[in-house]
Amino acid sequence: MHKIAVIYGSSRSDRQGIKAAKFINQKLSERDVQIEFIDTQKYPLPFLDKMHKEYPSGSAPEIMEQIHKILKASDGFVIVSGEYNHSIPAVLKNLLDHFQSEYYFKPSAIVSYSAGGFGGMRVAMHLRAVLAELGMPAIPSIFPISNIYSSINQHGIAVDEKYDLHINRFLDEFLWYVNALKVQRQSGMPY
Repeated sequence: MHKIAVIYGSSRSDRQGIKAAKFINQKLSERDVQIEFIDTQKYPLPFLDKMHKEYPSGSAPEIMEQIHKILKASDGFVIVSGEYNHSIPAVLKNLLDHFQSEYYFKPSAIVSYSAGGFGGMRVAMHLRAVLAELGMPAIPSIFPISNIYSSINQHGIAVDEKYDLHINRFLDEFLWYVNALKVQRQSGMPY
């Protein structure tokens, strides 16, 4: 069974993207995977001063240790992000930057959303570069969700049926990469 961390990057009080995160969590739960949900609102980290690896073993703040354990045990990551001024929400970037080796040679998948018709594609392009640099390259496909206010309801159910149709191909691709890289990690790391 694969372990997948779903990382949701918004801490706003009236956040709409939580609906996208619920949708992804529900669709992953229909597959043979174990899901850990990292919600930046429930796992608040201070602005980056020290990365997890810069603390002596066992002395990082408790929330950071909890996230570290989830990320370390994960086989892959789904990043759910809105588009803030054409880029990555600060709280998401901050969470990602606190860690590094936990991500190595594990794939990521980008779920982006926006209030408009582009579905957060601009943030997806920024995330691609950041995720690759962190060692968790994004799969080729992106899952953009347009009109987040009306396309998915508050329970994470797609109102727009096209999302139910497209999610299966997206998750099939992601889990293929998860399996492939897991096998390779078990064979040994390149460094």
